[in-house]
Amino acid sequence: MVKSVRELEVEDLVNAGLTLAEANELYRLLRDILSHYPSDSDNHPSLIWRHLVSLKLLKPSFPHSLHHLLYHSVYHSPFHSHHASLPLYWFPSLDHSKRTNLGRFMETHAPQLLGSSYKDPITSYPLFHNFSVQHPQLYWSLLLKELSLSFVQPPKCILDTSDPSRHGGTWLPGSVLNIADCCVQPSSHPYKPDDSLAIVWRDEGFDDSEVNHITLKQLRQQVMLVANAIDASFSKGDAIAIDMQMTVNAVIIYLAIVLAGCVVVSIADSFAPKEIATRLRVSKAKGIFTQDFISRGGRNFPLYSRVIEAAACKVIVLPVIGDDLGVQLRECDLSWKDFLSSSRQHPRSHHYSPFYQLIDSVTNILFSSGTTGEPKAIPWTQLSPIRSAADGWAFVDIQPGDVYCWPTNLGWVMGPTLIYSCFLSGATLALYHGSPLGHGFGKFVQDAGVTILGTVPSLVKTWKNTQCMEGLDWTKIKTFCSTGETSNVDDDLWLSSRSYYKPIIECCGGTELASSYIMGSPLQPQAFGTFSTASMTTGLVILDENGVPYPEDVACVGEVGLFPLYMGATDRLLNADNDEVYFKEMPMYKGKVLRRHGDIIKRTAGGYFVVQGRADDTMNLGGIKTSSVEIERVCDRADEGILETAAISVAPAHGGPEQLIIFVVLKKGYNSNAESLKRKFAKAIQSNLNPLFKVSLVKIVPDFPRTASNKLLRRVLRDQVKRELSIQSRL
Repeated sequence: MVKSVRELEVEDLVNAGLTLAEANELYRLLRDILSHYPSDSDNHPSLIWRHLVSLKLLKPSFPHSLHHLLYHSVYHSPFHSHHASLPLYWFPSLDHSKRTNLGRFMETHAPQLLGSSYKDPITSYPLFHNFSVQHPQLYWSLLLKELSLSFVQPPKCILDTSDPSRHGGTWLPGSVLNIADCCVQPSSHPYKPDDSLAIVWRDEGFDDSEVNHITLKQLRQQVMLVANAIDASFSKGDAIAIDMQMTVNAVIIYLAIVLAGCVVVSIADSFAPKEIATRLRVSKAKGIFTQDFISRGGRNFPLYSRVIEAAACKVIVLPVIGDDLGVQLRECDLSWKDFLSSSRQHPRSHHYSPFYQLIDSVTNILFSSGTTGEPKAIPWTQLSPIRSAADGWAFVDIQPGDVYCWPTNLGWVMGPTLIYSCFLSGATLALYHGSPLGHGFGKFVQDAGVTILGTVPSLVKTWKNTQCMEGLDWTKIKTFCSTGETSNVDDDLWLSSRSYYKPIIECCGGTELASSYIMGSPLQPQAFGTFSTASMTTGLVILDENGVPYPEDVACVGEVGLFPLYMGATDRLLNADNDEVYFKEMPMYKGKVLRRHGDIIKRTAGGYFVVQGRADDTMNLGGIKTSSVEIERVCDRADEGILETAAISVAPAHGGPEQLIIFVVLKKGYNSNAESLKRKFAKAIQSNLNPLFKVSLVKIVPDFPRTASNKLLRRVLRDQVKRELSIQSRL
């Protein structure tokens, strides 16, 4: 039973892990805060929490049980449990809002654009966002000046909508540039001098060594050296794959391929030979950069052997450690050392003339997760990095001097997004060469002075459950980010508390959008696991079961439809029909066909968004539509031994209503039986969601099937159960 904050005693704080002295001091300060807010008033939980956090009373060193106790006791009130308002944990100040990128931008331009209706960045944010949706040309014409972009030939206009066959319009037509060159050249705005730190990194196992670094000038020289070597081995327009860990060399290779006028093919280092082969075939790659091994958690895992099983093309192999390879190469393949030797013979090896191309030239081929069948091959043009960097600039608030770390891979959208967000905004990229699961990664975050840390929820869950980050100082972090799957409130509470409750900017989008369509914003209060806004210039509606949009200010649940004029979104696919995938059978809205994204989202009474899974993760239980995510949120809290749950529904082989089946992964050291959990889940679901929902089956499993980008594959679980039911029915 959770006590309200006014009912807490010193003993409760001691039981949550504080010493008696700490508990007495915190209790005294807590009573002082409560004295500012009348006990008979219903609307003060968020004010109390804001007051508590602003004084930095909840130290990162305090046990998580103490943070958990206070957060839930503050928000334990009759008002909060019977109203739809969200428990907010972070609040922007007016002073801070004006120092953010978007706040400063609004202070400069909004008085002219919005007239007398403009007040300040916080009050006027909804108005300004709406303006950006209605006038995307104006917003982008101003925003492009904020990034490190250098057009050799400027665009004829911002947006051309004269071709009715192009649902998304034609953006920045006629403009010419090289986006990699924009990344490695110095600029005055944003301030990015030659001696600024471009990349900082550390190898796993060297946790007590100094953090390595290279300047922007050194990065440019390395990129140009590799670009010269690419010229000696490949032709303009060739597709060249990268299948390796996201190391400094991987980033240099990525930028060099684009600088040289070739196309990067992004392949995740976790893929099996068959998946690698599919991506090389679809992209028609002429070569591939890889490593001899992958180094993770003190162990080496073969990578080159996997690649040559898949690749007939030339393979260039880098050593995971030192200068010498740990494998024997095929005759047709090259070591990194031999590959670079062709460039070093060049009289000006550190100089290179970039290959300038039209804005809609393809520079990167990425792939969807590929949960069924062949993964979609999604080409990024030079527009895509601009969109990525612009949303990072506006919502993650990436500024010159920031140190941005996000453990990821070039095979997934976050890899290229991270590169462009850093280098087009003047920030430093922070890379850890190894596993992000342990203390070594956390110490690197501390030692590198990381100010922005990106995560996926399962990573945060591991950090919290293993307590591997205890004793580290993460208080330089000003912003956390999260994407990839649904966040867990308690895990996010733990993460935010590591830096005195800084905001976690939730991001939800897709490779084909080159960005997120909904995000958190530093100009709005934030609630755990929710999104507070659509991204700038992004219009969306939520569709009911008949494809009819709900009114804009109504709380609702449905499939999201995006306005089609979306700068940076793909207008082609290499192995599928773009129009069929994203526009076919979508409804019209205000004279334009909506773009499909496939998410089911919930809009709360306060205008926040919660993603409730994919459209194909929606289930119909007793005639009532609900989402897997909603069921899982409730079940995750039903027993302390639960690590995570996955909810699916299947129709019985001989017809009848869908049956709810819940898969469970238990925490280490916990033993629960399926029948006991089934009773607990039924009670929790019927109390919190709907008394008509019945749990048919609970299955305890060691882990869940996931894509390499860590998305839960409920479809695989569903197919598995269908096969089992089919066998049973035949028997």
